[in-house]
Amino acid sequence: MMEVAESIELERPQDKLIRRLSSVLSGYLDKAQVDDCLRAYEFGAKAHIGQFRKSGEAYICHPVAVAISLAEMRMDANGIMAAILHDVIEDTGVSKQELAKAFNPDVAELVDAVTKLTKIDSKSHAETQAENVRKMFLAMGKDLRVIMVKLADRLHNMQTLGAMPAEKKRRIAKETLDIYAPIANRLGMNNIRHKLEALCFQAMYPRRYSILDNALKKARGNRRKVVDIIENALKNHINQGHLSCDVSGREKNLFSIYQKMLHKKVSLSDVFDVYAFRIFCDKVDDCYRILGIIHNLYKPIPGRFKDYIALPKANGYQSLHTILIGPYGFPIEIQIRTHEMHRMAESGIAAHWLYKSDDDQSDKFQDRANQWLRDLLEIQQTAGDSLEFIDNLKIDLFPKEVFVFTPKGEIVKMPRGATIIDFAYAVHTDIGNACVSARVDRKLVPLQTKLENGVTIEIITAIWARPNPLWLNYVVTAKARSGIRNYLKNFKQLDAISLGRRLLDKELQTMNLQLESIDKAKVQQLLKVTGKKNLDELLEDIGLGNKMPFLVAKQLTQNDLHGAIRLEDNELSPKKPLIIKGTEGMVVTLAKCCRPIPGDSIIGFFNPGKGIVIHHHECRNSTDVRKKQTSWLDVEWGTEAAGEFPAELRLEVLNQRGSLATVAALISEMDSNIENVTVVEQDSHLSVDLITISVKDRVHLAKIMRRLKELSIVIRITRVKA
Repeated sequence: MMEVAESIELERPQDKLIRRLSSVLSGYLDKAQVDDCLRAYEFGAKAHIGQFRKSGEAYICHPVAVAISLAEMRMDANGIMAAILHDVIEDTGVSKQELAKAFNPDVAELVDAVTKLTKIDSKSHAETQAENVRKMFLAMGKDLRVIMVKLADRLHNMQTLGAMPAEKKRRIAKETLDIYAPIANRLGMNNIRHKLEALCFQAMYPRRYSILDNALKKARGNRRKVVDIIENALKNHINQGHLSCDVSGREKNLFSIYQKMLHKKVSLSDVFDVYAFRIFCDKVDDCYRILGIIHNLYKPIPGRFKDYIALPKANGYQSLHTILIGPYGFPIEIQIRTHEMHRMAESGIAAHWLYKSDDDQSDKFQDRANQWLRDLLEIQQTAGDSLEFIDNLKIDLFPKEVFVFTPKGEIVKMPRGATIIDFAYAVHTDIGNACVSARVDRKLVPLQTKLENGVTIEIITAIWARPNPLWLNYVVTAKARSGIRNYLKNFKQLDAISLGRRLLDKELQTMNLQLESIDKAKVQQLLKVTGKKNLDELLEDIGLGNKMPFLVAKQLTQNDLHGAIRLEDNELSPKKPLIIKGTEGMVVTLAKCCRPIPGDSIIGFFNPGKGIVIHHHECRNSTDVRKKQTSWLDVEWGTEAAGEFPAELRLEVLNQRGSLATVAALISEMDSNIENVTVVEQDSHLSVDLITISVKDRVHLAKIMRRLKELSIVIRITRVKA
């Protein structure tokens, strides 16, 4: 007996874990597959030999614990092997090729995708984490088992945070709460999500967690009697309606109780006084029948019913939710769902492995998850950097839905607060890029209109339309934000290349040359000297104001490209002004200080990285810059310049009721629009106002000013040019 006791006492933690894993695997895998998993354990244990966790136990305990979590979800054999081996590539000398040879290519691919991502050289911890998450989603797009292993890995890390310093605990918990718990929620894996949230709450706010936990334990005893009474009443009433069901009073999640207390600013007793129950039945029809029965038993609270069976949540969750007034005047939360729906609600995409049935509803979850990942991959391909991708991802992970219809009657699910622009991008990126307005229930509405439940939306597009940077202030979906940013980024690049070509051609014309006539070898030599990959890159730099066009022209025409060019040489060449049409896009901007309009004498200044800024010749701000001969160029308005341009007027008007309305009415009558009004000074007799209006050109402005002068209330009117 003594020997047996000693052997049990000396048993290593990893031996207990592998025995437990083997027992779970034997329940659903055949013997050959279980043996493969045990072989993976032997391989991993050997590779990790001599490595220990901060708690002091052998490192192999961690991957085996991760594998047990996945085995309980009935993950396939390759997924289990990948979980056991998920750290060997990074933490040991084992290569991907060795894994493929020892096991199979599928396992090697999974381990390669799941393995903790190598730290990259970036400016901040935030960027490092963002890049890691971005890579994780790329891997997820190829195989959903990657995220399953990653979530199980994170869950075990959270369960074993004890040995970590407090600051590191909080940082890991915050990252888990920001990214991993919402991902589990988005994939319908509520079991893992609730465990992660509780562990994060405990790690971030240990004192709050402890106080709340103790308070709940004390309140639980008295509460049990009330729960039993309501539970029995519900069950008896449903059975009298000749329906079979299971009823269970459910324990509220500790983190969700804390969140409600925090956001609704209520005490624990107010949250805990809501009793929560789940009713499980066999068929969808029974769910609605049971709803009628319990509404007959207890009175429902108006506006608190949600039908997630007919309109499932984005993660596939289905259930009927209702809130009733219970026997003691307390609110009762009730969720009604089928047993199948409950399994899906708890396991999400894991149900694909857990439950195999004939209709296999888990395939719907799989399709939803894959669609979400496809959208995310499209977003990450167009995102400028990892932090932008994370920003988009967080928007996408916290949706509260509204349901709208296409003209063909198809339901489209959108986050609450989404606008017409969000809907257009949800239909297709090209539709979003070309939308100009929309009809909601056959009525024309502006693009920033917020969506409401049940409306039918028809998007109106135009060939000439393009996204407006202001749209970024209205949109809420990651797909729309990413699509707009990507278009504007590329559009600015094309604008810059076009402008750069025009500027360089203008300089070469003064030398009686054309860009096409320059020897290709000369161009290649210049690209090499300037470090540019191709001519478009060089032209883009010119268009953005990073390189002076006359210097590039000089380099293209001189024999020694490496030789210095004197800036004074520019003065010798006759100037031909650059023609401005007003449609150059984002690389030609009109200065806000003087607001030049077609017909004005203008001058252009290079603003490195942004392009050309156009000022009025009389603008005071241009005096200093004009002295630098290399940073400005002659420009003039083209005869075909078209569009609407802002102009600023200074008005001195009599301070009497209706003065501003009279001025506004006349401006509107003159086919113009007021963009902004600022009252500079005011007394009982006089008001001095700055009004920004939109005009077509100088002639249009002159007509408006002439008409305004005729008003008896206008004392003086001048145009602001600086």
